[in-house]
Amino acid sequence: MPNERTTADPVPRKQLQADVALLLDTIAAGEVAIAPLDVAYAINACTEPGIRRIYAAKKRSYEKPGGLFANTTMSRAIHVMDDWKHDLAETIVREEDIPFSIVAPFRVEHEFFARVDPFVMQSSTKAETLDMLLNAGQFHNEIARQSWERGMPVFGSSANTSLQGSKYRYQDIEAPVRDAASVHFDYGLSKYANPHGHSSTIIDFRDFSVIRVGVVFDQVSAAFLRHGNVTLTT
Repeated sequence: MPNERTTADPVPRKQLQADVALLLDTIAAGEVAIAPLDVAYAINACTEPGIRRIYAAKKRSYEKPGGLFANTTMSRAIHVMDDWKHDLAETIVREEDIPFSIVAPFRVEHEFFARVDPFVMQSSTKAETLDMLLNAGQFHNEIARQSWERGMPVFGSSANTSLQGSKYRYQDIEAPVRDAASVHFDYGLSKYANPHGHSSTIIDFRDFSVIRVGVVFDQVSAAFLRHGNVTLTT
């Protein structure tokens, strides 16, 4: 589609801040929201009713946890990793400007999670690890910034029926998933739209094994080798 808007097209700062503030206000009230990420459209919540609505709409197994919308500041404060691993993540985000997710042990007792319902934590973590999505575009990065500022974790997953592939346009999201959200933001085509239904690459930072191959995986893999002499294992 010629000249189609994409999630990477610049949005006025005030509009972006207002849109994200509305999303956070909506999910804080127990509702669900759909957000435009560079990796794919995502569906978000932060309360038990909201998380349950997402799982029901997506027909998703509770064995599959969601992730935290985050940035490297949050990861350094919450993930339990060696400093060089935090440094590596920060360098890759800064120098390469590509998205990826970190899975690592985390500080369950951190004050950021003080008001999070136990059910939400249980459905958003696995084996005492937490998945944090990093650098998935302007909307995602603003969610992470405001969420940290508010002390309000934002959890999410891709906005699609489970196992049916990520969606890169709002109108392509299945109706039951769209209908679960009280508010949505249509920013056009996701920057990293692809024919494979891929979203973010997920990496277990304990051993640098790849939990899920995602968008720009070759770039991600090359960046880890170049900046950290780390070979990702698939």
